[in-house]
Amino acid sequence: MNYDLTQIPHRAEKPRSTGYTMVMDKGLSLREVEDLIETSGPYIDIVKLGWGTSYLTQKLNEKLALYKEAGIPCYLGGTLFEAFIVRDQFEDYQKILDKFDLEYVEVSDGSIELDHDKKCEFISILSQQMTVLSEVGSKDAAKIIPPYKWIEQMQTELDAGAWKVIGEARESGNVGLFRDSGEVRQGLVEEILTKIPSEKILWEAPQKAQQVWFIKLCGTNVNLGNIAPNEVIPLETIRLGLRGDTFGYFLDK
Repeated sequence: MNYDLTQIPHRAEKPRSTGYTMVMDKGLSLREVEDLIETSGPYIDIVKLGWGTSYLTQKLNEKLALYKEAGIPCYLGGTLFEAFIVRDQFEDYQKILDKFDLEYVEVSDGSIELDHDKKCEFISILSQQMTVLSEVGSKDAAKIIPPYKWIEQMQTELDAGAWKVIGEARESGNVGLFRDSGEVRQGLVEEILTKIPSEKILWEAPQKAQQVWFIKLCGTNVNLGNIAPNEVIPLETIRLGLRGDTFGYFLDK
């Protein structure tokens, strides 16, 4: 840090298992990735190449190499996994993961109907060789999943071998965990946390108000995802009480 301040909350240090910041890369150029690493690399734990953008990304190998050199693992969006599954191409997807030497993978069913036992089977298979993040929740705003079902699916997916479970919100933050206005489904989140440990959940929270809400509920070292590249440092200031939204929250009372 550039200077000393007292009463700054403790941030888990990289490599960490809590306090994760997952950044959404929706098609950054190599120069943009270089700039992102230069400005924000120390605060980024993992990068997701959003949905199926990796199918179209130019110089994908070079991009992955930049992140790897910076010590930032990448994984392909869960929607791409679903695109392979719905076409009955699971083995082809495994070959893609091998081809690009990926160590992390997302398993989701937000856009397709997938038997949950089958989803857990995919998690179990992939977890033998990779670190699996499994996403719970639907991208369909009209599909409301009751809290007990969120809890049941999160627990069974962790039991199947998932390293962390992701709470669905899309890159817009208006489905799944949130109402279409972006407001947090507070009762849902609080009920999930009665059964699933916070450190095992990565909450997709692309909007500032959502990030603030989770930090106030779960603390500085809550896992947050779908963060825009230009919001990494702003999020870190929220985590540390250096932005108005949490300015007084971590000061000694």
